[in-house]
Amino acid sequence: MTSLRVETLAADAVEPITSAGNAQLGIAVLAGIAVIVLLITKFKVHAFLALTIGSLALGSFAGAAADKTIASFTTGLGSTVSGVGVLIALGAILGKLLADSGGADQVVDTILARASGRAMPWAMVLIASVIGLPLFFEVGIVLLIPVVLLVAKRGNYSLMRIGIPALAGLSVMHGLIPPHPGPLVAIDALGANLGVTLALGVLVAIPTVIVAGPVFSRYAARWVDVAAPEKMIPQRPSEELDRRPGFGATLATILLPVVLMLVKALVDIVVDDPENRLQRVTDVIGSPLIALLTAVFVGMFTLGRAAGFTKGRLSGTVEKSLAPIAGVLLIVGAGGGFKQTLIDVGVGRMILDFSKDWSIPALLLGWLIAVAIRLATGSATVATISAAGLVAPLAADMSTAHIALLVLAVGAGSLFFSHVNDAGFWLVKEYFGMDVGQTIKTWSVMETIISVVALAFILPLSLIL
Repeated sequence: MTSLRVETLAADAVEPITSAGNAQLGIAVLAGIAVIVLLITKFKVHAFLALTIGSLALGSFAGAAADKTIASFTTGLGSTVSGVGVLIALGAILGKLLADSGGADQVVDTILARASGRAMPWAMVLIASVIGLPLFFEVGIVLLIPVVLLVAKRGNYSLMRIGIPALAGLSVMHGLIPPHPGPLVAIDALGANLGVTLALGVLVAIPTVIVAGPVFSRYAARWVDVAAPEKMIPQRPSEELDRRPGFGATLATILLPVVLMLVKALVDIVVDDPENRLQRVTDVIGSPLIALLTAVFVGMFTLGRAAGFTKGRLSGTVEKSLAPIAGVLLIVGAGGGFKQTLIDVGVGRMILDFSKDWSIPALLLGWLIAVAIRLATGSATVATISAAGLVAPLAADMSTAHIALLVLAVGAGSLFFSHVNDAGFWLVKEYFGMDVGQTIKTWSVMETIISVVALAFILPLSLIL
């Protein structure tokens, strides 16, 4: 989390690569997004190429030098793939092990036996919220996707009815609940109390995730009726197996990275000493890369060997798991490149310039600034950092509870309407096999509901507290 914070702050603090005025930048942003949407929807250009061309167009419209625009795009693509890309790859390997060994079947069979019909979306949102508590959003996605897709197919459920609650659970945890990086940075910037923020965050998160998850999924399923994409569904030849892993071993393997990251988060909070040996150890084993890598190697024994896999079969499983995600990695990476181009041309500073003279209540101001930066840059973390920094002086005279609510307001705003400049948008689109329009109708609307509903609970709490 520390490295993510440093990298994001550094990206937001660099000098803009263009001297364009705010009006020109605003037009450039709209034009760049329009190019991407038109190329994908009208001309059926592959999303990776569309994002690449859109990033170059954005830089050109903003008046930036071509070489600097290319450098921004490649830097963003590289940093996204090096971070998220590795996690996606490890998650794909773990998912394939779950599928081929019959472990995923075991989990799905248990879920279908215990929860059915109307209870299934509630079960999915609960599972996602628990798993998503200590995880980065992207890690939660790659861990849950195999289960979501198999439950939808095997139980004959609408993919959106099952998928939206899972996404809502992960997203709400990501935006509102520490120890996720965005809330932690805002807590530090505003001088908020971690315990109070966590308690109020959970209070706001529960009704928010209910509305954005199980409730909204009813409408999302009507608007977008898509089947689980065959290329993403774990193809498991479990019928050929003489045995398969037990439910306990499978669940323990899935939850292993969750536990490792949660331990790291708790030690960071309790010890809070970077030089402490225990904290240094947990910082390593609890990092997303090491936690997922550990789960993969443990899974080779608890899943693969338990199903009777030979060494050759294990190697083949790993190899087959990586091919389907090549396109996903490129698209997500290009989304990160477009986001970095937006940041480097100075869009974040443009939003801050516009918002300096706004005369509105602090909680609403923090939310609006975060919304504007989120829409412009596509980064929830950048939006949180920038908005928290701007409203920090206002927190000086606030009570402990109100400072915590200001953190939550900024976090809620940072989730507003994810669209084509957000790498997460493309991650969800590809995993669920939707087109751009369908992703906006479901994922983007869900993110907006989370943002607005959370604010609708935060503002009354500020009057009560």
